[in-house]
Amino acid sequence: MKSACFRLFSATCLTLAAIGSAAAGSTAVRVGLVNSSSDVGFLIADKKGYFREEGLDVAFTPFDSAAKMVAPLGAGHLDVGGGSPSAGLYNAIARGISIKIVADKGSTPTGYGYQPLLVRKDLVEGGRFKTLKDLKGMKIAGSAPGSASTSTLNEMLKKAGLKTADVERVYMGFPQHVLALQNGAVDAALTTEPSATRAIQSGVAVKVLGDDEAYPDHQLAVVLYSGPFAREKSEAARKFMRAYLRGVRDYNDALKDGRLVGPGSDEIIGILTAATPLKDAATYRVISANGCNPNGKVHEASLKNDLQFFKDEGLIQGEVSVEQAVDNGFVEAAVKELGPYARRNGQ
Repeated sequence: MKSACFRLFSATCLTLAAIGSAAAGSTAVRVGLVNSSSDVGFLIADKKGYFREEGLDVAFTPFDSAAKMVAPLGAGHLDVGGGSPSAGLYNAIARGISIKIVADKGSTPTGYGYQPLLVRKDLVEGGRFKTLKDLKGMKIAGSAPGSASTSTLNEMLKKAGLKTADVERVYMGFPQHVLALQNGAVDAALTTEPSATRAIQSGVAVKVLGDDEAYPDHQLAVVLYSGPFAREKSEAARKFMRAYLRGVRDYNDALKDGRLVGPGSDEIIGILTAATPLKDAATYRVISANGCNPNGKVHEASLKNDLQFFKDEGLIQGEVSVEQAVDNGFVEAAVKELGPYARRNGQ
């Protein structure tokens, strides 16, 4: 009996030692998030263990906007970031700071307008707002100066013959947009999901234009790699992309007609409700889902249009191009290993 107990104790110790060794052998990866619905690929890869299978120990840190990730990414304090490709990002690259756009995180193919233009319901019902031309003089909430969503607003204003100077732009985190609409601090907002649907469901705002209608295939959010991560931990960077794309593909499998109502959507919604402040599964079924390329590549034509807008706004200092900012090597390597995306079950 004593011998058996000793063998059991020894086996248990060996098992724990092996687990400890595996944990010690994993590579830590620090990832910045913006608490937007486009974080979904990261969250799925984390919850379903895809990062762990690659030997990665991923830790998430929230930010108000991707613009605030640029400094820690440039300093190597973050390995990966996820958010809007901003003027600040291009300025950092122009100064020689090594940060790369490496994958799609959120885009707007037709039917996937996840950052719509909202106008306060009282302004619509009171006749103050009837057409896009009525945006003139209004206070419009956005995420941050020089973010991709400012280019979205520009495209919407152009449809009404307006310019960005014709409106007052107010910047705050997306979850704050709902409160700002409720208390009348702003007249309209360009808000990502799920905040957009929450504003509509609360009766405070009306959706007047989808960003997929105003700016189809807009590259609203991207995955960013810091230079040190891409260069000095290149194997971990390749593993991260493989795991991330597996998460994105699971997400795409669960989509149907621009909503999370396809095969496997229950599991994906369960991951989202567990990992985000929004705990209402029903809301996730009605929000406009973001697009995300299951083969990873970004829409470079959109990035070029945004960069030109930033230049026209006087926000870019120095010479920089989209080609300098984008590195497709990691998604190309991942797709070569995973194969091109094919929707499961022939859906």
